[in-house]
Amino acid sequence: MEIELWWLLALPVFFGLGWVAARIDINHLVKESRALPRSYFKGLNFLLNEQPDKAIEAFLEAARVDPETIELHFALGSLFRRRGEADRAIRVHQNLVDRDNLTDEQRLQALSELGQDFLKLGLLDRAEDIFVRLRGTSRNEEALRVLLEIYQQEKEWQKAIEIAELLPGHAGYEWIREVANFHCELANDALLAGEAEGALKHLELALSVNRKCTRASILQGDMAMQRGDAATAIDHWKRIEQQNPVYLALVAGKLMEAHRQLGKEAIGVQLLRNYLEHYSSLDLLDAVFQAEIANGNPAGAYVLVRDELHRNPTLLGLDKLLEAQLLTATPERRGDLELMKNLIHNHTRRVARYRCDNCGFKARQFYWRCPACGGWESYPPKRTEEFDLTP
Repeated sequence: MEIELWWLLALPVFFGLGWVAARIDINHLVKESRALPRSYFKGLNFLLNEQPDKAIEAFLEAARVDPETIELHFALGSLFRRRGEADRAIRVHQNLVDRDNLTDEQRLQALSELGQDFLKLGLLDRAEDIFVRLRGTSRNEEALRVLLEIYQQEKEWQKAIEIAELLPGHAGYEWIREVANFHCELANDALLAGEAEGALKHLELALSVNRKCTRASILQGDMAMQRGDAATAIDHWKRIEQQNPVYLALVAGKLMEAHRQLGKEAIGVQLLRNYLEHYSSLDLLDAVFQAEIANGNPAGAYVLVRDELHRNPTLLGLDKLLEAQLLTATPERRGDLELMKNLIHNHTRRVARYRCDNCGFKARQFYWRCPACGGWESYPPKRTEEFDLTP
């Protein structure tokens, strides 16, 4: 290819224009940096070195020197809130909201930060007012997510359902799981108010949203038992095997009681034994163990626990084995067995807890919603010792 002469003449011109543009940008940057107070850069340095208290002092000094620095006030407000001084953060962000020289986006940011301050202080009604104002703006998704959390804290389940259905990807598993649980909460409220029909309607809605909602099946079974319809209750609870068999542990005792009311104890024991064989669980083991004892079969209870202990060696299983041995022990051996059982039992109190999959929070009581992180169904009905056995 031949290079034309005018190309050679144009190249130095292009290089010259680039050099001039770069010099203009550098001069502009230097001019802007000189206009900022030195305390501003001191504050940034403290932030980088994770010294928020000193950073706040430096930013306060910079704000006094140049009160028009908007971003500086945003930084101050965030630092106050992170340090637990939400009341000071509110004053900073309220001052920004009241300014006349903010752009529309800056005003929305100031409102959002103010709402977060109110949320930090637990002023849910004031936070709700602000995030309702932010709906339909460029911060709409953020507003919806915060409102969803507020309505869950306030137990406004119907409002929570309406907000969840507006969120992006609401048809995904995360949101259908949450919405189904909101309907279950409404069903519980209806039951407390003596409105059985309303409760059943919400449970049907929960299953229509999420057909794997084990909580709805459990509640339907509970309601059937209250009506005296043990057969229907059993059908509801047996459905859990197809939904999520790990939750069978929550209804094992109920299944046995329903079969007992129908005069079918042997069928109930066999059903629970089958569940235990396929879905090993310490709570299922305890339910079958207690059923065998109630049926006057301590030898069968001992064999059951011994075999399960060989299959899944746990301290909780050993505790049950010692309990079974005590039932048939001679007076000479009883003292030693009781001593061993008491030692094991005191230790198992630390491992007989439920644990959240999301945050690791542990508690003796089972929760559908983790009290620590707020996750729904993040609390599988498995004892902490069982997690160590899971591959």
